[in-house]
Amino acid sequence: MSIFKGSGVAIVTPFKGEEVNYEKLGELLEWHISEKTDAIVICGTTGESATLSNEEKKEVIKFAVEKVNKRIPVIAGTGGNDTKSSIELSKYAEKVGADSLLIVTPYYNKTTQKGLVEHYLTIADSVNIPIIVYNVPGRTGLNILPKTLEKLSKHPNIRGVKEASGNIAQVAEVARLCKDNFDIYSGNDDMVVPLLSLGGVGVISVVANIIPRDTHQMVYSYLEGDIDKSRELQLKMKPLIDSLFIEVNPIPVKEAMNYLGMNVGPARLPLTTMESKNHEILVNEIKSYGLV
Repeated sequence: MSIFKGSGVAIVTPFKGEEVNYEKLGELLEWHISEKTDAIVICGTTGESATLSNEEKKEVIKFAVEKVNKRIPVIAGTGGNDTKSSIELSKYAEKVGADSLLIVTPYYNKTTQKGLVEHYLTIADSVNIPIIVYNVPGRTGLNILPKTLEKLSKHPNIRGVKEASGNIAQVAEVARLCKDNFDIYSGNDDMVVPLLSLGGVGVISVVANIIPRDTHQMVYSYLEGDIDKSRELQLKMKPLIDSLFIEVNPIPVKEAMNYLGMNVGPARLPLTTMESKNHEILVNEIKSYGLV
């Protein structure tokens, strides 16, 4: 059984000054549920997990779990480059009621493929909830090879992968090796339909922060057999998605949300506001999509 099918939003963490804006986060969570988002991914890359302290991560995860209250799955980002710390945060997320964990590959110190296997299996042995492995070599400098995922998929708690390598041939090989008992989620908003065609079950999405209903519909149209509708939505979204990655994520999506009146506050340093020329491109694509 899949952890979720459809669109899991990699939700932003709203700030008010230097503090997490919990009132706004609560509003966003309610909005996503009403707009057909299928799962909440809290403390992911888009949630600026790299600049949240461990205490903030714990508070944000607990808040999201309690606010959502089992209406849809809450997937907690608990990965890092230190196995011991990741285990501590993973155990905490399980304790407060998270439905699943999203665990990124170790970054900076990196490791070998053997080290990846030991890292993930050690974490998986420490919890009793499902784990989605997060492969994003553009961020981490480390690619999880399909053969490595095949080994990991044999652990009962390691149930899927968020594939953000951008390499569709690699996704195909993962699907071939890991078979049907392993969920594949797109980590790239512009490659959702191609990934679904290889047996994927959904997306962990940035663009869903501003168009959650369309992102849900894109996936479910495909899963329900309306390939044309799914492809139509993917192609319609493409220019908007491109504008959301014109600078490093989540700078553009936060600016988009603020432009749309969602008042999620700034990104934390070292992330900054957008260059004016890029902001103009973003605004033009928001308008072209029909959001204003």
